Amino acid sequence: MAVKGKVLRVRGPVVIAEGMQGAQMYEVVEVGKDGLVGEITRITGDKAVIQVYEDTTGITPGEPVVGTGSPFSVELGPGLLSHIFDGVLRPLESIYEVANSPFIRRGIKVPSLDRSKKWSWNPSPDAKVGEKVQGGDVLGTVPETELIEHKVMVPPGIRGTLKEIAPAGEYTVEDTIAVVEQDGKEIELKMYHRWPIRKPRPVIEKFEPVTPLITGVRVLDTLFPMAKGGTGAIPGPFGSGKTVTLRTLAAWSDARVVIYVGCGERGNEMTDVLVNFPHYKDPWSGKPLMQRTILVANTSNMPVAAREASIYVGITLAEYYRDMGYDSLLIADSTSRWAEALRDIAGRMEEMPAEEGFPPYLASRLAEYYERAGRAKIPGRPPRVGSVTIASAVSPPGGDFSEPVTSHTRRFVRVFWALDASLAYARHYPAINWLTSYSLYVDTVAQWWHQNVNPHWKEYRDELMNILLREDELKEIVRLVGPESLSEPDKLIIETAKIIKEGFLQQNAFDPIDAFCSPQKQFLMMKIIIDFYRKAKDLVNSGVPVAKIREATKDEIAELIRSRFTVKNDELDKLQDLYERLMLKLSQIRA
Repeated sequence: MAVKGKVLRVRGPVVIAEGMQGAQMYEVVEVGKDGLVGEITRITGDKAVIQVYEDTTGITPGEPVVGTGSPFSVELGPGLLSHIFDGVLRPLESIYEVANSPFIRRGIKVPSLDRSKKWSWNPSPDAKVGEKVQGGDVLGTVPETELIEHKVMVPPGIRGTLKEIAPAGEYTVEDTIAVVEQDGKEIELKMYHRWPIRKPRPVIEKFEPVTPLITGVRVLDTLFPMAKGGTGAIPGPFGSGKTVTLRTLAAWSDARVVIYVGCGERGNEMTDVLVNFPHYKDPWSGKPLMQRTILVANTSNMPVAAREASIYVGITLAEYYRDMGYDSLLIADSTSRWAEALRDIAGRMEEMPAEEGFPPYLASRLAEYYERAGRAKIPGRPPRVGSVTIASAVSPPGGDFSEPVTSHTRRFVRVFWALDASLAYARHYPAINWLTSYSLYVDTVAQWWHQNVNPHWKEYRDELMNILLREDELKEIVRLVGPESLSEPDKLIIETAKIIKEGFLQQNAFDPIDAFCSPQKQFLMMKIIIDFYRKAKDLVNSGVPVAKIREATKDEIAELIRSRFTVKNDELDKLQDLYERLMLKLSQIRA
């Protein structure tokens, strides 16, 4: 029986209700005459503290509060891809049609999935009447988009005998496509089911991430690689390029499904995503990018409580497509705004604040979020392995990485792409600082690079990184006494680091060739630079000055730097020819 109480008082997005005997933690309730969606976050006696996901302006004491008896859940089924949702997974296009207004009317209720659209259902040959089924078993497939075949699965928690399965044909998500007998009761299964957003979906086993997430960005793939199933953060001050880097990941990475959550950022940034993404092409297939993308928009002018929930909505969607055996990527922009929502709600609930006003459970909430990433074996038949990769922006005030959200995030992520304002203002994109960034997946993904690109990848990558680190040590000497005071080997370090920064680390996200660099091209460019350094080092040790080497190879080095824009990923023979000419030039230099 539904719990019925009434509003006692209102504190912004937090409503305190009385008469809530029998209510449960995290139960969804309808607040006020308009039936605003809320979630119970604390119960004391017959009073409940409710986090409301819509604007509470105008709600007065005494208005009804009605419980639904279930936790905050979202609909999972065909029809999610290619659509734009708000922070509680209401489709914005449908809201616009129902409300006939660009503004979201309070209390409006629109299902996440289109109830009228018919899908082409193809039952699985392994799903036979009379056989035992369990949560995760694939009953059939639906071509959700041209890129993604949607696998309709038995919802987790159901186990029994398959009594009926619908033949191939056209069905809506509300039509019954299977019947399972469990404990003497018949359960009708549809193409969709509901799942609570704060509860991780079950897996059999999690594995170490070993396959790199290829992004086409050289500084990410080569120096600080992300693995499929890994966790990463992109912290940086205002204007350093967080959003552009995240969009590059969404547009160019080889993840099969991308969930982009605009969590509390400015409306103009999210508007730009909503306007441009439908026009982008998936580089791996040539199809529209939106066919593998879900957008969850919850900007800074939308309800704060819904901003807090949007992160959990996004990770639940990512887990759902992981369960189909896909590699999903969750992009959150940004967790700082999400943490600010936590702080605001905690303040309204009169909780004791911790560092900088954030609630004391900030670290545990971040841990719960990031631990839902991973590469996992999925329950059910046929056997499947999928992954959830998380890449989140962090917006520390003034670029201070010691503030609570950034410092706690570093504890739970294994890739840290630190953006540098000075690089961004110098128009160095991506502005990822190679001295403060790191990846703990370098060793785990090295085997993939060795097998698929070149067995010397890690050797070259480590040497390139060492040159950059050594150059940073020498910069202080150069500032104090000038470059001429350096030894010739140190001058070569400075010269090579300049080539690395201009010809390898910088990349133009808007150039049709340089926007995406294949792993093979990345390695060949790195090999040219490192082999140049090794050969030049031998010449320097034999008495050849760096100035002479620079003069003799200036044309080839300039061509190498230009190759970012001139050599396509399928024209690597041009780079190989450049490599041979450069090595020949070096072999002709004499002391």
